[in-house]
Amino acid sequence: MNRKQTVILSGVLILLLCTIILVRKNVSEKEDLRTLFQLSFHDLDFSMEITGGYDGYYPASYTYGSEEQNPKRLRSWGIVRAKNHKTPQADPGTPELLKKYNSIYLADTEKPVIYLTFDEGYENGYTDDILDVLSRTKVNAVFFITGPYLNQHEDLVRRMVEEGHAVGNHTVRHLSLPTLTDEQLVKEVADLDRLFYEKFKKHMVFLRPPKGEYSEHTLEVTSKMGYINMFWSFAYKDWDRNSQKGWEHAYNMVMPNLHNGAILLLHAVSADNANALERIINDARKMGYEFGNVFDLEAYARGETK
Repeated sequence: MNRKQTVILSGVLILLLCTIILVRKNVSEKEDLRTLFQLSFHDLDFSMEITGGYDGYYPASYTYGSEEQNPKRLRSWGIVRAKNHKTPQADPGTPELLKKYNSIYLADTEKPVIYLTFDEGYENGYTDDILDVLSRTKVNAVFFITGPYLNQHEDLVRRMVEEGHAVGNHTVRHLSLPTLTDEQLVKEVADLDRLFYEKFKKHMVFLRPPKGEYSEHTLEVTSKMGYINMFWSFAYKDWDRNSQKGWEHAYNMVMPNLHNGAILLLHAVSADNANALERIINDARKMGYEFGNVFDLEAYARGETK
């Protein structure tokens, strides 16, 4: 092969390599566009909404300050319920870990105030009813939404915003954050916020890690982005829409577990929750509890309250 042929062959190879790079770049850009604007609920995994403890007594999944410290270790949020409306116990050491990164699962336990939050991975027809109840009872809540939810139910999200609720970030695709690279993690959170801001001129402040899975590293990264990771002090298995048991079941799960400073996690796909909500609110008030303004939780998490 003479020098001229070598130069030609090298040029062809360089051109081929450039073509491959451009094709991959276009595919990646199209995938990003699909993630933001064409992603379907079928692309998201909601089979297990919470992987940690929520229904009883569970061993600690992590002890902060232990010898085995790995900031990227995946942890599942879990609590131990307490009887007689006492404060539930989080895994040992996790309250200190959350406080370090302006994250919360509990508000002021000296005050009989409760805060409502709803996870909105997808719509099952009950959000309008929930918003109606909250409007009648003059209670606001945090609604944690995904990318497809915002794309397909902008009308409901707009109603949340206009009626004085907080809309929180449940990420674009509901992926376990500790399993992602830093670039993927930031993109999952920032892309949803960017689209939300384009529509409502507001930024999201509260972040709920999908499945309750987190690591110290994800807390640090998202805290630096300005987010407050909001976990919960009460949840139960309410997300399976094929296993609803009637409003009494939801009522009987929630009421004995009310406590000062509670942050309740309810899934809006649950018919039981939607049908029990007004009774829960009214009877909680009869017990002496108030429902707090969820926007106050930002200052509380940042240590800015007096």
